[in-house]
This record gives sequence, structure tokens and C-alpha cells, in this order.
Amino acid sequence: MASSPQASAKTTQEFVPIQEIRDGIIILKDGTMRSVILASSLNFALKSTDEQNSIIFQFQNFLNSLDFSVQIFIQSKKLDIRPYISLLESRYKEQATELMKIQTREYIEFIKTFVDNSSIMTKSFFIVIPYMPPVMTTGSNPLTKLFGKKGSAAGTIANEAFEEYRSQLQQRVSVVEQGLVRCGVRVAELGTEEVVELFYKIFNPGETEKPIQIN
Repeated sequence: MASSPQASAKTTQEFVPIQEIRDGIIILKDGTMRSVILASSLNFALKSTDEQNSIIFQFQNFLNSLDFSVQIFIQSKKLDIRPYISLLESRYKEQATELMKIQTREYIEFIKTFVDNSSIMTKSFFIVIPYMPPVMTTGSNPLTKLFGKKGSAAGTIANEAFEEYRSQLQQRVSVVEQGLVRCGVRVAELGTEEVVELFYKIFNPGETEKPIQIN
């Protein structure tokens, strides 16, 4: 049976609710904005009882201090050892003695076998902070101010509106960052390239690139 002439394949972009990523800020198609913070992990189980209670207390205070919602996103993926194996292979070629070459080769094979037989996962922790541009006047649409007047180019964002709303979003980011730092968590706000890389990994789970690092 022939397919309907009206049926057409949709591109991946049509299913992604992102209008634009600008200066690290994610602007969704509904006009809302998002910032993403990368957070480090804690060796909670290795802390003393007093330290654990202190961390829990600080985290509880942090959550209670928020007057807006946040989303905690955990990305889990299998450890990619290919860059490490590549480094070892280059070191193998540099060895001057046959004994060192044998030992290096045995170590490479050990690492490969160990990782293949073990389910070693890496986890990255992200905090997504939202901001909804307010309705400026009764009946007005914040998208009109954010994306410009009717007739402007699609996807074009008014600079004045963007900077105004970005400032409001950055205040929320600062609150979250300060609260997490008090808990002993290191944080880093993602820039445009990091955000693009994050979404690329989400929509292409088979691709393994180097993870984002916190300095």
C-alpha cells in the first residue's frame, strides 16, 4: 500500500524543544530559559558521622532556601578507556628494552580485560535551573519581548530582553552555586560549547567523547 503523499519524515530538531543556546543559556521554544551547572560528587560514605550530619543539614538548608524549582540530572555511561589505551600504546612504542615492552603490553591487556569483564560506569551530575520570563503587562506575551515583534527573523532574540532575563536567571544560578559550595560540592556553570556537547551526548548515547571536567 502506497504511503500518503502528505506523510513526511521529521527531522530530529523538530523533537528537540530548544530554540537557541546563547552564552551558555538554553532558550526553549516556549520562551523559558535554562542554565546548567556541573556538580562534583562527594565521598559521603567515607565521611565521619559528624561530617555526614553536617552535609545533610547544609543540603536541607539549601533546598529550603530555594523559592524556585531545580532539576537534578545524573548522566551515567560506561567508562571509555580508549584514550588511556591509546596513551599506553604510544608509551609501549617508546620503551627501550624488550622487558619494559613486555610489561607494558601485559598491563594494556590487563586493563582491557578488566574493563570488558566489569561494568565500570562514570557519573556526571548536573543541576538545571529554570527561569520563565514574566508577563510584563496584562494580556502581553513574554515571547513578544524576548523574540522581538511579529515579522522579525525566526530565532532572533531581542538583546535587551535577553540581557534582562539572563540577569534574573544568573541570580538563581548564584543562589544554587553558593548553596552547593556550602555542602562541599564543587560547581561550574556550563558555557555554550559544554551545553552543546552535553545535548549531543544525550541524543547520541553511542558516541563516547572526553567528559566535561571541573577545574
